[in-house]
Amino acid sequence: MARRTKAQQQHDELEHQALAFFKRALSELPDPRRAQGVRYPLPSVVVIALMAMVCGADDAEAMQLWGEANEPWLASVLALPHGVPTQDVFLSVFAALNPEAFGELFRAWMAWLDMQLSGQDKHIAIDGKSSRRSFDTSQQQPALHTVSAWMSEAGLVLGQCKTEDKSNEIEAIPRLLRRLDLRGATVTIDAIGCQTAIAEAIVEAEADYLLAVKDNQPTLRHDIEKTFGQAADDRRRSVDELERPKVDVFETVDKAHGRVDKRTVSMSRDLQWLTTEQDWRGLSFVVQVKRERTVLSTHTTSVETAYYIGSDSCVAVDKVAAAIRRHWGIENELHWVLDMAFREDEARHRAGNTAQNMTMLRHFALNLIKQDHSRKLGVANSRKRAAWDHSYLLKLLTSADD
Repeated sequence: MARRTKAQQQHDELEHQALAFFKRALSELPDPRRAQGVRYPLPSVVVIALMAMVCGADDAEAMQLWGEANEPWLASVLALPHGVPTQDVFLSVFAALNPEAFGELFRAWMAWLDMQLSGQDKHIAIDGKSSRRSFDTSQQQPALHTVSAWMSEAGLVLGQCKTEDKSNEIEAIPRLLRRLDLRGATVTIDAIGCQTAIAEAIVEAEADYLLAVKDNQPTLRHDIEKTFGQAADDRRRSVDELERPKVDVFETVDKAHGRVDKRTVSMSRDLQWLTTEQDWRGLSFVVQVKRERTVLSTHTTSVETAYYIGSDSCVAVDKVAAAIRRHWGIENELHWVLDMAFREDEARHRAGNTAQNMTMLRHFALNLIKQDHSRKLGVANSRKRAAWDHSYLLKLLTSADD
């Protein structure tokens, strides 16, 4: 028998390293099945599902096909006493698997990658997304709606929490925040998250908030509008009138795709015009953002104005402007990618917890791909490469550098 080369030995070691963490973590994952008659070990089912998801298998049938095509290799690193799990096994396991326990595994994996948020200048965007085809009319089951936390610098999902519908995001967001290590982070949320309890939860977690303000907080919005209205009023004031608010301004102008976009971000730490200031823990400043878009072909200009509140007592206006723009990365870099590269909106998983657990698998797979900072391919083609190249798949699983 030929002796194995050093490269082959290193390759084998990498394989075992890739799966060692998942095996340890999965050993504590409660198996929802009755012990009698279990043919496929839970760690093997979950690891194969994750690897198959990375490699482009978006449903249970594709997971079975991928597993069968790679069975000799999988059998060398996983316990497969009865071969590769069938699609019925994948569906039954993920329908019964406790999403909270599976979520703990997800967060443990984030800790293993040393992605704790103890550093400075961390930005976390919170936003919700519906899996449109996960509804079941016959069972009066609405489509799955999930609130996710997105760390924009690394392009990673930190966690997710299920809601019954979009209106229940107000209840889901605090639950999600409590599961994360937010220390030193700036948390941005759209207007649905502009709630006093959410602001307090973020401050309690030793983080700062930047929350959009719309008509769901009419008094606060009116007072912010008044603040910047008074700042723009340069008339002479009488002795008994409040001083004109001080404002810091930051502007950017972008020209592309036949249009010119001008953004003017104004920030004031003068809160004397706010009648509800005491209700918002840690409130330090208010923001007005004016977006002017000019279409060059028609010479028409549209103007949009948005308002925000924030708690960071030291942040500069340019940093605030950057955080507001980065917030929408969760739409472009997470939600859009899930729909286009993972076809999430086409997924029809409905039974039990399947839809929620499949969403978590997609987040797992996306994070693995995003951790490859050397890749030059998009997410969809990176999934194909992982399916064709075991060494690349192992690199993704271990987050190993070349």
